[in-house]
Amino acid sequence: MKRQLLLVEDEDGARTLLAAGLSARGIDVDEAADVASALEKAKHQPFYDAVVTDVVLGADDDGGLRLIPELRKLGTTAPVVVITAFADKRRLKRALELRVSYLLEKPFSTEQLVNVLSRIWNETDELAHYVELALARARLTPKESDVSRLVLKGLSNDEIAQALDNSDKTIRQHLSSIYAKCGVSSRAEFFHFVFPT
Repeated sequence: MKRQLLLVEDEDGARTLLAAGLSARGIDVDEAADVASALEKAKHQPFYDAVVTDVVLGADDDGGLRLIPELRKLGTTAPVVVITAFADKRRLKRALELRVSYLLEKPFSTEQLVNVLSRIWNETDELAHYVELALARARLTPKESDVSRLVLKGLSNDEIAQALDNSDKTIRQHLSSIYAKCGVSSRAEFFHFVFPT
């Protein structure tokens, strides 16, 4: 399955070059030049495998950092790679607070970015392995598995209903069945069932 990535870079030439390099490596790229267009893209594609954003977007010195919480509000839970030529202490601190997965300083090659993304995705794939084991152990139906994965991405019942084109009532019924099969009674207990500590 192809990876889907949101690339936010205000310099047209750099964005086009980077997007072409990523596409050549089999990654589907949605391009945006600013916060508004990035959020518009995310409204129609909330399930990115990663977001790569510059910090400075045009006249907005912290546009990329402001973008991250806005994407989270839309339900985009993808790991974020921040790219910047201005990695000062204030921005580094803010990036850490926003739990970005990686900060990549300019200039960098497409190959360097692909290596960073591969490392992030390998870590994510290890977590996915735990998810698949837990869902198989619970003997969930395919639909219940789909609902479970969206719960684990942090989506609300309403967001899951929209994503799967179901009613809120249907999603609640699926969740009741999932919880019963897993022997849990809440989202917190379900997370613990999938990722025991």
